[in-house]
Amino acid sequence: MISVIIPTYNEAALIESALDSLRAVRGDFEVVVADGSSTDGTALRVESLAPGFPRRIRVSVTERNRGKQLNCAAGLATGHVLLFLHADARLPEDALESLECALTQESVVGGNFHLRFEGGGWSRFFTWVDRTRRAFGIYYGDSGLFVRRTMFERLGGFKPIPLMEDYEFIRRLDRLTRRERLKTVCLPRAISVSDRRWRAQGVWRTMWTWFWIQSLYSVGVSPSRLARWYRPVRLGR
Repeated sequence: MISVIIPTYNEAALIESALDSLRAVRGDFEVVVADGSSTDGTALRVESLAPGFPRRIRVSVTERNRGKQLNCAAGLATGHVLLFLHADARLPEDALESLECALTQESVVGGNFHLRFEGGGWSRFFTWVDRTRRAFGIYYGDSGLFVRRTMFERLGGFKPIPLMEDYEFIRRLDRLTRRERLKTVCLPRAISVSDRRWRAQGVWRTMWTWFWIQSLYSVGVSPSRLARWYRPVRLGR
């Protein structure tokens, strides 16, 4: 079974759509929502939707810190594979079948999906950028990071940091796979990701923010400080 883990913070306006999109996804899976003590009733909204959902849904609530949120949810999860999916990302119907097929190779320990940003214009550009950087082993949590539970536990999960937890985890995973001749894969079926950030903030501000957050993290600025500068975007789709 696959555990789909969705980190949330003040996603009450979006979480029903996120869960509805999973109804069409084929395969054996459960859902764990990793809420960061939302102030808009996100966790209560999930709990109200759970009885009518065809899969098991559980909610974990911790302080607002994405690394801690994801680790707590992983602790509740029962699947042999953990798939971390952002609330504004949508899986194709056969996504989990594709994932399970890839994991029939024992050397594959995890990976991600290609992603496609919604909309035209700049969305097509960002989609191209994502595919280009993935060829160099660079990807982030917004592209549907998945990993075998055994490997997740071996790596000690995510660092308990509020930002860049996905990038830091992926770098550790990458080092281990190279050392032990294992591998991660990028699945060809693309997940759809909202363009809400640059709709809210504008393209140039979004690009600049991504650039300096990555640059400052690379030179050692703490994720806690970076998180104070990285304003969350909460818009309906």
